[in-house]
Amino acid sequence: MMKIMTIPAFGLGTFRLKDDVVIASVKTALELGYRAIDTAQIYDNEAAGGQAIAESGVARDELFITTKIWIENLSKDKLIARLKESLQKLRTEYVDLTLIHWPSPNDAVAVEEYMAALLEAKRQGLTRQMGISNFTIPLMERAIAAVGVENIATNQIELSPYLQNRKVVDWASEHGIHITSYMTLAYGKALKDEAIARIAAKHNATPAQVILAWAMGEGYAVIPSSTRRENLASNLKAQELQLDEDDRLAIAALDCHDRLVSPEGLAPEWD
Repeated sequence: MMKIMTIPAFGLGTFRLKDDVVIASVKTALELGYRAIDTAQIYDNEAAGGQAIAESGVARDELFITTKIWIENLSKDKLIARLKESLQKLRTEYVDLTLIHWPSPNDAVAVEEYMAALLEAKRQGLTRQMGISNFTIPLMERAIAAVGVENIATNQIELSPYLQNRKVVDWASEHGIHITSYMTLAYGKALKDEAIARIAAKHNATPAQVILAWAMGEGYAVIPSSTRRENLASNLKAQELQLDEDDRLAIAALDCHDRLVSPEGLAPEWD
């Protein structure tokens, strides 16, 4: 019986990293003890990531690899074929988690069609778990109706101290859907926040550690990326930081619905 790993709370993001840069980042992260790697078809870095993983010598069953299906590959005649190509690039027989990267713009491919195709990929053993990304409440409802909540391992959404996405988070948690945060540091903007700096000083921690510890403390998985060894190492230590109630309240007060990722023609109608 294959072991299904729970989604690790902490992983490495690879958005915007390509070629030698992503190879170096992934190799360094794996050396430092990272075991979860998040990639996507549209990042154009699956092959480089696969090379780094292969060269690192870390056993496959110790790793948790995530990829995401791009919008052009959502139809039932493409999804599985394109996922198989991703597996070849990643040099693996399966990924641990496959996400629908963005809901199909204007419902060009119905939620029901691509969720069913992804479920079939899971049945074929191409992915151990499946999930969604950038899904709003109405889209989550349709995804649950299509495949059952037990087949939705996470909804990966933009979530930072400045965009706490409470409505979506509360709905997801009431319905048993786990949340993964991306852009947790708000492109570094939140690192300059005075309230975050005060909490960091109090705990003798870095601002990034504070924000990552906050997100994990809320029950979210995080996937920060970095190309610098010292930042990769320092981010990893966020797992050891415990914030107190005052810290949590101070960060809760920073929410200003400041969304950074909303590509024209791609973004759904946000909640």
